[in-house]
Amino acid sequence: MDKFWVKQYPPGVPHEIDLSQYTSLNQLLEESFRTNAARPFSVCMDQWMTYKQLDELSAALGAWLQRLGLEPHARVAIMLPNIPQFAVTMSGILRAGYTCVNVNPLYTARELEHQLKDSGATAIVVLENFAHTLEEVIDKTQVKHVCMASMGDLLGPFYGRWITFAVRHLAKMVPAYRLPIDDTRTVTTFKQALAIGASQALRPADVNLDSIAFLQYTGGTTGLSKGAVLTHGNVAAAILQAESWFTPALKRIGDIKQANSIAALPLYHIFALTLCFLTIRWGSHTTLIPNPRDIGKFIEVLKKRTFHLLPAVNTLFNALLQHPQFKTLDFSNLVLSQAGGMAASEGTAKHWYEVTGCAMIEGWGMSETCAIGTNNPVTSNRFSGSIGLPLPGVEIAIKNDDGQSLPIGESGEICIRGPNVMHGYYQQPEETQKAFTVDGFMRTGDVGIMDESGYTKIVDRKKDMIIVSGFNVFPSELENVISLCEGVLECAVIGVPDAKAGEAIKVYVVRSDATLSEHDLAKYCADNLTGYKQPKYIEFRDELPKSNVGKILRRELRAGK
Repeated sequence: MDKFWVKQYPPGVPHEIDLSQYTSLNQLLEESFRTNAARPFSVCMDQWMTYKQLDELSAALGAWLQRLGLEPHARVAIMLPNIPQFAVTMSGILRAGYTCVNVNPLYTARELEHQLKDSGATAIVVLENFAHTLEEVIDKTQVKHVCMASMGDLLGPFYGRWITFAVRHLAKMVPAYRLPIDDTRTVTTFKQALAIGASQALRPADVNLDSIAFLQYTGGTTGLSKGAVLTHGNVAAAILQAESWFTPALKRIGDIKQANSIAALPLYHIFALTLCFLTIRWGSHTTLIPNPRDIGKFIEVLKKRTFHLLPAVNTLFNALLQHPQFKTLDFSNLVLSQAGGMAASEGTAKHWYEVTGCAMIEGWGMSETCAIGTNNPVTSNRFSGSIGLPLPGVEIAIKNDDGQSLPIGESGEICIRGPNVMHGYYQQPEETQKAFTVDGFMRTGDVGIMDESGYTKIVDRKKDMIIVSGFNVFPSELENVISLCEGVLECAVIGVPDAKAGEAIKVYVVRSDATLSEHDLAKYCADNLTGYKQPKYIEFRDELPKSNVGKILRRELRAGK
């Protein structure tokens, strides 16, 4: 394929990546741990962790997992927010030779049950704040080993105990739970697991670039989320691709090991996860933000130390800009404001540049591509309105429904091929086959146009997917859940424009019981759907627009009919 777009690459950006430098992510981790042992890796609530500590703690957790006798390449779920335990757990799982299954900690019982059952996870590391959700579903899953973390486990002997006490008893953020324990199920605290693992050696894992590193769950068109199979090679490629593209901006830092990356996006999300690995490759450090919704505290953290990279979604950039204290920060060291996860707003981008002097650089990717796909040049200081150029090693083609590539300037489905693209959906061969063209491009569901320079602009969505603050929501999942609510005859879900979240969810409902109220339905949704999936608007109708064969026409609802 003629990669004509490389002519537009900024000076210093390579056209390809060299994946041969790694045999697995484990090699990347261990080389960084060895080289950067004395350097800081992360800071959370003013408590620092060095690379040596990350090495020792992850080795201990990995050894504990191996001691459990899990099957080779077993799936281990991670249900943690942005706290030090996340990197320790993720690294430990990989180093032990197992597969990470990232779980949104705010999932409802229904959502958690599906992900644990579908992945076949036999162990989970979960923050005690969310254990009550696990309690509801654990008997319906294959999970036999629970590692229970507390907020302060890795925040120091004194401060850590205080934080755990405050979270449990003052803030009352740990709902009561009781996990069933018997001869087939164990529950071990995070600290106990580390202590047990530290007493034995971590056995080298038999993994390579083709081994599965992550099952990254994404919305499903059939109503159930699917696990994108991401190998060690996929993630390693994404790390190298991102680094290559960021090179012109990184040169302004000087010593890359001094870089401070802000981790406000959730680490279970593929966008932040890939950037976390990038930090480890550099031997730099990251500032963990457990609760980015508290903008005031977030800004207080940013005041304390120099920061260089700030990845975020458009809504987070906008929320920061709206806070009166944000303008008081020192932005002189900020070299990269990477926007992704959802469409960037020209107004927000313009305001961000005026305040910080660092342009918001919009990119595009998916869980299935390790968040890597296209990006605008980091040398740009203007809003382009496009998703940019294909990154090194990435091929983008605009195709029709038959999988044939279309001429430049014609509208069609954006399709992607490259070493960062998933191998398929976990145990779903039919869905995998539908996702790829015969020449190996993955269909993204986004409709776009590529210009003669290689820049692509998204013009529509082939799928009915809704993007709420950077999170993908598939109407079919919500419709399946809402249809089970007592009093609902049928329903349809669409996305509507929203100034804050980009898009908001609206559900149209035909009632079988006239007494069903908006309040009743909203409560049902809150009980069964995580926050960003809950409808912002509910409208009751006598009937829904349908085709001649009875299919609900979402496009007519979007058109206001």
